[in-house]
Amino acid sequence: MRLDELTPAKGATHRKKRVGCGRRSGHGKTSCRGQKGQKSRTGRGLPPHSEGGQMPLIRRIPKRGFYHESRETVEIVNLSSLNRLKTTEAIDPKVLSERGMIRSAGSIVKILGTGELKSKVVVRAHRFSKSAAAQIEKAGGQVERLELPKAAGR
Repeated sequence: MRLDELTPAKGATHRKKRVGCGRRSGHGKTSCRGQKGQKSRTGRGLPPHSEGGQMPLIRRIPKRGFYHESRETVEIVNLSSLNRLKTTEAIDPKVLSERGMIRSAGSIVKILGTGELKSKVVVRAHRFSKSAAAQIEKAGGQVERLELPKAAGR
């Protein structure tokens, strides 16, 4: 067998559709496009989203909400949650993400004052509520503010 002897399997190929070759082509005088109108002409046809005179889908469906690209997403952690860590080392976003309390170590973390802190610990976060900072210092701990990441919209 040689390369020039190879042929496709029987029934695998079809005769090319000869459009625009007159009545003998099997597609009639108008090449299966009908008589007149935009879709029978050459050149630009209708866009895929065209619905004729019907109200387009994008205008029929209700619209609400808005997503701002530079919006800050802040991860919130309560003081009562910090008690569950049971650690004496410094608590920072990396520790919180490892323990599953926030989604990622690169996000902005805010500590809120809900609950009561029972251990003396150093807490590093980007933001603190006034009550949270007061309770941490009252328990003998330290509050350390981290710089905001560059992509935080600041």
